[in-house]
Amino acid sequence: MRDRFSRAALLAGAAFLATATAAQADDMAQPERDYLPSDIVVTGTFEGYDVTDGSTGTKTPTPLIDVPQAATMITEDQLEDQAITQLNEALRYVPGVSLDTGEGHRDQVYIRGQASTADFYLDGLRDDAQYYRSLYNVARVEVLKGSNALIFGRGGGGGIINRVSKTAKFTGTELGFDASVDSFGAFALSADVNETLSDTVALRLNTTYEEFASHRDFYDGRFIGVSPTASFRLGETTTLTAHYTYDDDSRVTDRGIPSLDDGDANTADGPLRGFDKTFFGNRDFNRATNIAHIARLRLDHEFSDELSVNVSGQFADYDKFYANVVPSGSDGTVVDLGGYTSTTDRQNWIGQANLVWDTDFGGIGSTFLAGFEVGDQSTNSLRTEVDFGGGVEDITRPLQRLIPVPAVGIGRTTNSRETDLGTFSAYVQEQLDFGIVQLVGGLRFDRFDLEATDLIDPTAPVTTDRVDEKWSPRLGVIVKPQESLSLYASYSTSFLPQSGDQFSSLSSTDAQLEPEKFENYELGAKWAITPKLFATAAIFRLDRSNTTAADPANPGFVILTGSSRVEGFEASLAGEILPNWQASLGYTYLDGEIRTDTDRAAAGTPLQQLPTHQIALWNRVDLTENFGLGAGVVYQDEQFASISGDVILPDYVRVDAAAYYAVSERVSIQLNIENLFDVNYYPSAHGDNNIQPAEPFSARIGVRLAL
Repeated sequence: MRDRFSRAALLAGAAFLATATAAQADDMAQPERDYLPSDIVVTGTFEGYDVTDGSTGTKTPTPLIDVPQAATMITEDQLEDQAITQLNEALRYVPGVSLDTGEGHRDQVYIRGQASTADFYLDGLRDDAQYYRSLYNVARVEVLKGSNALIFGRGGGGGIINRVSKTAKFTGTELGFDASVDSFGAFALSADVNETLSDTVALRLNTTYEEFASHRDFYDGRFIGVSPTASFRLGETTTLTAHYTYDDDSRVTDRGIPSLDDGDANTADGPLRGFDKTFFGNRDFNRATNIAHIARLRLDHEFSDELSVNVSGQFADYDKFYANVVPSGSDGTVVDLGGYTSTTDRQNWIGQANLVWDTDFGGIGSTFLAGFEVGDQSTNSLRTEVDFGGGVEDITRPLQRLIPVPAVGIGRTTNSRETDLGTFSAYVQEQLDFGIVQLVGGLRFDRFDLEATDLIDPTAPVTTDRVDEKWSPRLGVIVKPQESLSLYASYSTSFLPQSGDQFSSLSSTDAQLEPEKFENYELGAKWAITPKLFATAAIFRLDRSNTTAADPANPGFVILTGSSRVEGFEASLAGEILPNWQASLGYTYLDGEIRTDTDRAAAGTPLQQLPTHQIALWNRVDLTENFGLGAGVVYQDEQFASISGDVILPDYVRVDAAAYYAVSERVSIQLNIENLFDVNYYPSAHGDNNIQPAEPFSARIGVRLAL
């Protein structure tokens, strides 16, 4: 058996460190840091679209202008103004991010051309199961671009997505209620209640109930979310925060539409036209459910004005199932259908501790970080094929408005696995401030111990294991000719074991191969034009290597010679452009291709779902104290649906609009219109034959109460 941290040791160690730290609380006041985020209140106050806090990118109290990497922040105010309740909806307004359809049951993204189902975080701790994430209990969404192994560990080759939770605040009693309904019949109800029990205890509860609907035939579903949180002041310099989240999601598994094979091998195919409402599945069989329990504790303690520590522990349990009949291609007269079911049961245990020493040596500012993280992840997964009767797994049906799909049963088992992943990470980082010049450097060590057991034959289980140990550096130079302007250059790396980002399997071949490597080179500028308006620009190169390729000397074997490269430019502007005018504007240019032959495609092949140009603009203008208007534009260039290069998703422009009216100080009404000009477009895909048609013109009206 592998030598590793057990769950008991993980929790005991975190609890011991938390208790020992709390016992040392003293009467020293917490130092003022005006660049940290202001208190997130439940109701009323409009904070705007700008964010100055960059602490997620360094694990230290660092202003965003001093973090040497590009980042996009979506504030709670922007989410509310756009009537966004789901993470994938919010990411449509983040240039550099394109959405994968995620097989109709999960969040999946491409960041700077790198696909991921696992680079999602909640308050800096990994939340890597494959499911849809609601934002009812989220104060801010952060998208940090480039390789991020020093701060976040494996994965994150193109970037990571972090959700900042709402927390209980010592601001008295505050209540907020929201209700909205759209033109398809989908509706959402939510409540946000904060209560200060005493000078030392505050509670907060966020809840939501949503029902889903769209233009797609038979699409429905519902989501229930309950998230209590508590804050405890254990002393003048010690706080304890407790979170719990219960999310219950059930919806139709909608795999979209297939592409149309036009029979011309010299031209790329496109989405099958004229069937945007057609459901290529079985309404009784296609279903996705997930129940997630996430519990988290965090202790923050300041030994002095210079020295602080934080300790976090998280347990997450995910119970996921989805079943689907899925299209695999169409020639315009018939459509091919297959399908499968998938069950995943996962438990994650994570413990993390960070020591931050913020001091000054002879006029040179120093912020030193030392930390470690331990984790244990166990996953049970099962996959079966569908059975259309008599053991038939694939059928062909005439292409028509309503596809006649026969009754579907569960067929043979194709995958049954148990995996156990143990991790240990330790890292150090130094931030030196010489005045005009700042330096950021750090190094992280990761150990991954993965054991996978194949249970397809329960009488003869096969166990495979692999241990990876990797060092990940980060270097950055920041030049600040003035306090409001920074110019930076940075180098960072990340890696991904060959078992993939879900660690749900490990083949005998993968067990012999070193992890893939990501290297990000970036030059950028950040400018606080005003205290409420922030502009950024960056150029970058992201190299991916150690990709598997066919071994020409040994047919049937693979070697680590494949590589790809993405180069690009991005720029953004967020905040208050003029009094009463808030905006979030972004543009990204991306160019990427496979540079050497891989086992998936030859050198020179363009990368999939990598639009050359992306533009995202959102504005809110308050014309009076009671009335405001919002307007947004999303442009996405054409892109290949997969690495095959056989199917193209056409470019599109989508225009959104909104209107806001405050009936009183406590009651407001909001109207949001998506796809104002009723454009027919296809924003995402999962391979060549699961293409998602976008919603046509839709309107949502909502009421918000602040009591």
